[in-house]
Amino acid sequence: MTDAVSLIRAKRDGQRLADDDIRWLFEAYARHEVADEQMSALLMAIYFRGLDRAELRTWTAAMIASGDRLDLSSVGRPTVDKHSTGGVGDKVSLILAPLVAACGAAVPQLSGRGLGHTGGTLDKLESIPGFRSALTPDETLAVLASAGCVICAAGSGLAPADRRLYALRDVTGTVESIPLIASSIMSKKIAEGTSALVLDVKVGSGAFMTSYERARELAETMVALGEEHGVRTRALLTRMDVPLGRAVGNAVEVEESVQALQGHGPGDLMEVTLALARQMLALAGLAGDTAGDPAAAIADGRALAAYRAMVRAQGGDPDAPLPEAAYIQVLPAPASGWLTGLDALKVGIAAWRLGAGRARKEDDVSASAGIICLAKPGEVVRAGQPLLELRADEPERFGPALAALEGAIAVSDQGPPPALSPVISEVGPA
Repeated sequence: MTDAVSLIRAKRDGQRLADDDIRWLFEAYARHEVADEQMSALLMAIYFRGLDRAELRTWTAAMIASGDRLDLSSVGRPTVDKHSTGGVGDKVSLILAPLVAACGAAVPQLSGRGLGHTGGTLDKLESIPGFRSALTPDETLAVLASAGCVICAAGSGLAPADRRLYALRDVTGTVESIPLIASSIMSKKIAEGTSALVLDVKVGSGAFMTSYERARELAETMVALGEEHGVRTRALLTRMDVPLGRAVGNAVEVEESVQALQGHGPGDLMEVTLALARQMLALAGLAGDTAGDPAAAIADGRALAAYRAMVRAQGGDPDAPLPEAAYIQVLPAPASGWLTGLDALKVGIAAWRLGAGRARKEDDVSASAGIICLAKPGEVVRAGQPLLELRADEPERFGPALAALEGAIAVSDQGPPPALSPVISEVGPA
């Protein structure tokens, strides 16, 4: 007879868990026959001992089976989604979902909220007056059918085991385990019912994965999981040493996203967005279609129209003024020369301290707080010129934010830094 203590001991001692034992574990955990303390001990054993590919496949399947799966068969278009591992200024989803929808696919994007220095897609969209991110499955399908894309919260019925496990990982120091990260992300994405998925795995100081090797391992693990569960999956590794685009926050990122959909997006942001769009359209079988050119969909206004349709379908007013911060403070360039560094992590923490992020899931966020990067690495700056524009609802937030920016800026008189593409590499099925 299987019991939790035996499974903890087995994994602690480096043994693999049998498929039937993993399935029993999740069923018993759902019935509260396995205590949180026991599941926490097993998570720690997995943190140190890992899960092999077969174990991880079954573990992920059991997480999916713990809840419902969306049925997208009625949508009438090829379905494809995207997931980012999170970064600073990463508003790609706001541009990408309507862009790919404008090219003929359906994009059912279940997104999350920000925590710590990384922003959350739902927090950004909820800065639009009236926008609703909490949709029922029927509402999700209705928005998808009418607008071609939807960006909403994952319902409580999708992979509910992940919600409980994530809470345990957060308080037990086991968040960084690649098998646990991969199963958490992929169980929700597979349960949402999409046929194809492109992953944006961030690498750098402002990313969850700071090393290329760990990021590539995570990408390969998630791609394999997707393929094993019948979801066509690819990944791009993209840089997150510098904030993406120029806006960091909630309303300010919405504003920059609309500018991008109008054809005025910053180069690094558009390079990542268009690369992901091309991958998504290829997986959806639309890359050779005359309508499947993402750059053309921005140029002719189709992408912006899809965005506006999605916002309206989710209760928002795309023409309403966005919230504006009551206070602004500028951080000047410390010297003249080439701007060679703008640390994404420090900028993200500063935006969080201004009110744009949260320390705990239950915290409120400010829609208007954030940072505008008035210059980016590779540009020439003069000593004293405005470099960062800090925005907040309360002036007392500027002190802690400025403290977070200590050492964030590097200026050199030795010439420009090498121009690096934000897209590092692609990971496909093994």
